[in-house]
Amino acid sequence: MYCPKCGTQNADGAKFCTSCGQQLDGETHNTQNQQQKFEQTVVNLNNTSDYTGGYSRQDIEQNKVLALFAYLGILFLIPLCGAPNSPYARFHSNQGIVLFIAQIVYGVASAIINIIFGDVPFIGTIISIALWVISLLLFILVVIGIVNAVQGRAKELPIIGTIRILK
Repeated sequence: MYCPKCGTQNADGAKFCTSCGQQLDGETHNTQNQQQKFEQTVVNLNNTSDYTGGYSRQDIEQNKVLALFAYLGILFLIPLCGAPNSPYARFHSNQGIVLFIAQIVYGVASAIINIIFGDVPFIGTIISIALWVISLLLFILVVIGIVNAVQGRAKELPIIGTIRILK
């Protein structure tokens, strides 16, 4: 356990800091544990399944430019139509379709929520911030998908990557 005043490491369960005498409580230790758990969750967020080894190098090299379009809204149709026999392009098209559906659901839900709560002063502000965070998360998923596609990786997106629409 670290002292909140001077930062000295103390034995777990210590009542006072050995360096400065600051009283130590379990809450400081719990806060640090919660912060470590949160940091580990963020690190593990992009620790998703990687299926790159299941695709031929030739397929990946020929279709990775097409695969990046899968993450740009309705343009998921480009790799689907441009490389219909490519398993690599199909993988990224599936990821793009799921992301596109999530974006549509988000758009409809946020419009409805803004109509209902948009004029309520405090609640409207809180909801706007929450919707902005979700929008940012969707944008981050788009960036992760594009980076994976261009780097020749068939890696699932965090949160939504396990959903399969295309087989």
